Amino acid sequence: MSSWYFSKNVLPYWVILVADTLFVFVCSIISFWIINGGQFTAANLESVLLSSLFYAILSWVGARIYKTYAGILRYTSFVDLLKLTYANLVSMGLAVLCCVLFHSQGWTLLSAHSILSTCLVFAFSTMAMWLFRMLVKTLYETATSKSKATRVLIYGALNGGIGLANNIRSEDPLKYDLRGFITHEKRIKDMKLLGVPVYTADQDFGAIVRRERIKGVLVTPSCLEEFRANQRIQDEFINNGAHIFMVHAAQEAVLKDGMLVENNENKVQIQEVSVEDLLPRSEIRVDLKSVGEQLAGKRVLITGSAGSIGMEIVRQVAHFNVEKLMLIDQAETPQHDVRLMMAREFPHVPCEVVVASISRRTRMEYVFRYFRPDYVFHAAAYKHVPMMEDNPSEAVLNNVYGTKVIADMSVKYGARKFVMVSTDKAVNPTNVMGCSKRISEIYVQSLDRKLKMEAMAAAKGKDGPLEERTQFMTTRFGNVLGSNGSVIPLFREQIKRGGPVTVTDERIVRYFMLIPEACKLVLEAGTKGNGGEIFVFDMGAPVKIADLAKRMIAMSGARNVKIEYTGLRDGEKLYEEVLGAMEGTKPTFHEKIRIAQVREYDYDAVSKEIEELTDVAKLFDNMETVRKMKRIVPEYKSNNSVYEQLDAEMDQNGGGVDKNAHLLS
Repeated sequence: MSSWYFSKNVLPYWVILVADTLFVFVCSIISFWIINGGQFTAANLESVLLSSLFYAILSWVGARIYKTYAGILRYTSFVDLLKLTYANLVSMGLAVLCCVLFHSQGWTLLSAHSILSTCLVFAFSTMAMWLFRMLVKTLYETATSKSKATRVLIYGALNGGIGLANNIRSEDPLKYDLRGFITHEKRIKDMKLLGVPVYTADQDFGAIVRRERIKGVLVTPSCLEEFRANQRIQDEFINNGAHIFMVHAAQEAVLKDGMLVENNENKVQIQEVSVEDLLPRSEIRVDLKSVGEQLAGKRVLITGSAGSIGMEIVRQVAHFNVEKLMLIDQAETPQHDVRLMMAREFPHVPCEVVVASISRRTRMEYVFRYFRPDYVFHAAAYKHVPMMEDNPSEAVLNNVYGTKVIADMSVKYGARKFVMVSTDKAVNPTNVMGCSKRISEIYVQSLDRKLKMEAMAAAKGKDGPLEERTQFMTTRFGNVLGSNGSVIPLFREQIKRGGPVTVTDERIVRYFMLIPEACKLVLEAGTKGNGGEIFVFDMGAPVKIADLAKRMIAMSGARNVKIEYTGLRDGEKLYEEVLGAMEGTKPTFHEKIRIAQVREYDYDAVSKEIEELTDVAKLFDNMETVRKMKRIVPEYKSNNSVYEQLDAEMDQNGGGVDKNAHLLS
C-alpha cells in the first residue's frame, strides 16, 4: 500500500475537523445513555440530540485555538495528543460554563446533560480522537512495511536522540527502522525509549549489530565529540558492516524543542561519514571576529595561493572586509582555478592573481613596491618529501631562498606582519624538504630578532612605544586532510581500483588536521602574534596509517582489498614531531596553539650561511647542497636516503654543531 493514501491531499484538514466533531457528537449521546442507565425516551431524545449538536459545535473553539486539525495524522506524536487534550479541556470548560448558565436561567437546550455527563462527553471524545490518530498512524506504518528500511541505532539518547528518532520515524519510516539508542548515561541503562531498548556505550556492539542486523548508527550532533573519541565503538560498527551517519556540519542544523531542524522545517540532513570525520580530534574554535577586525581594510598578500593551504587561506581572508588581495603562485592552471573561484564566490573583493615564482627577486620587488601589503601569509613551498630528496637544489631555491626574498621584501616595503606556514617535518628533519623548512624558520626568526633589537636600540632613551616594524611569525603543524597528494585521497583511489592499498610501514604514524581548521589557526596566530614566535598547533592524537587504511577499506564495503607494505620512502620517518629535543612550549591566547621555545640565531651569520647555500644550490650539485644544509641544521639526519653517507662523514669529521656555533646568539 502506498503512503499516498495517507497524504494531506487525500485527507484534508476539513475532513479531520468533521471527524473530530462527529466524535464529540457521538460521545455526547453515549455519555447521556450511560448516566441514564442505558435508556432513551421519546421525551428526551430531541433534547439529547440538540445538546449533543451544541457540544459538537462548541468543540470547534478548542480545535481552532490549538489547530488540532492541521497536522498530518500519520505523523502524530505525543505533542499532537497533548494539544488535543488541551483543546478539549478548553471546550469542556466552555461547555460546563454554558451548562451552569443555561440551568440557572431555566433554558432547556442542555437540560438533557448534567455537569458530570458534560465532563464524560469530552473525556470520551478525547480518547476517541487519540485512538483515531493512533489507528491511522499504525495502519500507515503497517502498510508501509519496514522490511527494506535500514535498521539503525541512535548514538545519544537524551542529547537530541529522542527528537531525532521522532523526526526520522515521521519523515520517512521507509528509510530507517530504529532498533535502539546508545548512551553514556548509566541511569537509563536497560530502559526503553519510544518502545526500543537503550544500550550503554560499554556494551559489545559487534554482537548487537549481528543479532539485530543493524546496518547503521545515527550520531546526534551533541554527541559527535564523544563518538569521535570512542574508537572501539567505531571499529565494532565498521568491522561488522554497519555504516555511520551524522548531521553534516555544513547544513547549519539547529536544535529546536528537542528536535534537529534546518531552515525552520521539520527535517534532518543525514549523511554518511567519511573517514576524516572519525579521526580522534576535538572541534577547534577560533575567534574569527577579532581576526576579521584586524584584517578589515588591510591589503593582504598570500603566496602559494593555488595550494591546498594557500587557497583555503584565500577563502577565509576573502570573507573579511579586506581592502585588496594579492595572490601569488607559480602553478598556472591551479592559479587560474583560484582566479575563477574568486570571481565566482567573492566578486566584491578586489583581487589580483599573479603567476610567478617567489624566488624571482626582481619580480617580487615589483609586486611589493606596487601592492604594499599590510599582511603577508607565506604558504608557498615544495612539500613532497620524495620529490625534494631527488631535487634538493630546487628545495633550497624555492623553500629557503624564496622565503628569504618574501621576508626581505616584507621588511623593505613595510608589511606589518609576515606569517610563514611551516611543517612538523622541520623538527629534527630526516629529509631535504623538512630541513629546507627548518632553515626558513631560522631565517625569519633571526630577522625578527634583528628588527626587534634595532627598534629597542632606536627607542633607547626615548619615551613612548617602539617604532613599528615587520613582525615575523611561523606556524608549524602536520598533515592536513584532503590536501593535494595526501594519503586519504590516495587510499580512496586505490580502494576504488580494487587495491592494493600501499602503506610504507606498518608502524608509521602521522598527525592530521582539517584544512579549514589549520588555516583558521594560522590566521589567529598571525594576527595575534607579537613577532619571533614559532606557533605549534595541537594536532590531537597521532593516527597509525595502517589502521587508517584498514578502516577505509572496511568503510568502503570493498572485498578482498589488500594492504601492501612498500617500505619507507627516501627521507621518510616513522614518527613526526612538532618539537625538537631542545624545545619546550608555553601557552598562548588559544588552547590549541602553543609557542615553541627554540634556539635563537644571529641574523648576520644566518644570512651569510643562506647566501652560501643558495650559491651551492645554483650549481645543482645534490650532494654538496645537502652537505651544506646539514652544516646549517646539525640535527638533520637523513633517513632511508643516499645522503646518509654525509651523516657518517660529518660525525667522523666532528659534525656540524661546533661548526655552527657562530650561528647561535
